[in-house]
Amino acid sequence: MATAVPGFLNRDASAANSRKSGDPSGHTGDAPRKQRSRPGEAGSERVGIIDLGSNTARLVIYRYGPEGRYQLVSEIRQRVRLGESLGKTGRLSPRAMRRGEATLKLYAAHARSIGLENVSVIASSAVRDAENGPGFLHDVAHIGLPVQVLTGQDEAELGVLAVANSMNLSDAWIVDLGGGSMQISEMRRRSPVRGESFPLGGVRLTEAFLGKEISRRSDIRRLEGYLADRLRPIVDDIRRDSTEIAAMGGAIRNLTSAVQKDESYPLDLLHGYFLHSEALERVIEDLMRLPPAKRAKMGGIHPDRADIILAGALAYRWLLRSCRRDGLWISGQGIREGALYKSILDPPHLIPDVRSFSIQNVLAGYDQDLRHIEHMRHLCRRLFQELEPLHRLGPSEAELLDAAACLHDIGRMLGYHKHHRHGAYLLSATPLGGFTHREQALIVQLVRHHRNRKSMPGWNSYQALAGPGDKRRLRQLAVMLRLAECLELSQSGRVQDLRAAIRANAVRLLLKTSCKPENEMEMASKQSQIFRRVFDKELVIDQAPS
Repeated sequence: MATAVPGFLNRDASAANSRKSGDPSGHTGDAPRKQRSRPGEAGSERVGIIDLGSNTARLVIYRYGPEGRYQLVSEIRQRVRLGESLGKTGRLSPRAMRRGEATLKLYAAHARSIGLENVSVIASSAVRDAENGPGFLHDVAHIGLPVQVLTGQDEAELGVLAVANSMNLSDAWIVDLGGGSMQISEMRRRSPVRGESFPLGGVRLTEAFLGKEISRRSDIRRLEGYLADRLRPIVDDIRRDSTEIAAMGGAIRNLTSAVQKDESYPLDLLHGYFLHSEALERVIEDLMRLPPAKRAKMGGIHPDRADIILAGALAYRWLLRSCRRDGLWISGQGIREGALYKSILDPPHLIPDVRSFSIQNVLAGYDQDLRHIEHMRHLCRRLFQELEPLHRLGPSEAELLDAAACLHDIGRMLGYHKHHRHGAYLLSATPLGGFTHREQALIVQLVRHHRNRKSMPGWNSYQALAGPGDKRRLRQLAVMLRLAECLELSQSGRVQDLRAAIRANAVRLLLKTSCKPENEMEMASKQSQIFRRVFDKELVIDQAPS
């Protein structure tokens, strides 16, 4: 596809990737020395990426380190509208260039103020397509920021990296609609196969077809006809293929946010959401009735996009109709994250296991006792295995239980008391790459109920995300997580292992220990009532014969 993006995006990241990971390690012994991750351990280096787009410019700062672990630590956003009038004149306007230069100066000053040395600019279609783009680059050279003008192929490649490393999709068509252009990429086996860029961004389409306060149906028909003329060949390819569509960029995020607010969606997450065509149609009808000033007051619509959001919405509607799809997946990541992955991961810049990486990446951001977490995972695995004749769950549920065991204590960062609620709150607003929203809601509720020993676990406000059998599934997993928490009460691994003797009316849980863990056994015994309600058997806790 495209050649590697020059500049800092193509630098050797092997040094960062060669350091040993801070992952939880195996547990042996009765009372191991505690290992704790530190808040800064997710990365000891920082990188700043300035995405200079046709509508907005963002400075994002990431901290990164071993095995590609990273955290977004800061973000600044400015509307520059660099692509203003570009579709009509073919040139960047003097006002747009002044805004762009002032924004780059602001970001450079911010980087200097915090001692951030590794900063680079990626410029997309506005600078790439403008006749005077090279002149603009010459004018901003004195700021001292290296600017890389991405080709359309480069943008498509970075978009593929973002989806491949954050979603559970192996094959997909990826659409990135910005202010100046639309990139459509084909991903197969998590790798780019093809990518094309079209001058069909929200700013250009608005200026060409929707410049009035209230758009007429005839204007919309002209816009759709223009899209058909430019996109028909690639849309025909998509229509003949059953592969999912994933979309990224500010326009689709705003539209999805508007849908979620209108529907009172229970998770405060865009990444991984499936936007249904009929929901998009409803938002479009609302947008068409309103002038830009009133669109800016709609829930989910950023005021900076209010005047161009309808064009983006119409483009996506036309695409879904033409491709005969009932919706598309939303990626909260885009070319900025793609640039990050290309910077810090060795070729082919792919995370081997997106779901596992996402859990460990979240965990790395919190001060946790890693030995305790690893032993919780061990006990949960053993409980899941030993109780399998009762719960009849499979590998997918085992993975969700493992994720909850990893993350169950992150709420302690906000305080020990009610840390189960704190943890659930944090996870409800933290995208877990590769997990569906249903799966993430289940993990959130497992964390929420991992130490509440009185009430029966339920979906509560996330009921709309639950599928068939999920009520029972949640309760079974929650009982196992609670038992593991009780058996690891001392956080010192006193209960080394366990096995279950399942009888007609009871389950005898036999604990392997070097000394009698009286407190752990007493706390685990308190789970007998809920165990009986969930598994319809009595629970007996005993020490295994030595």
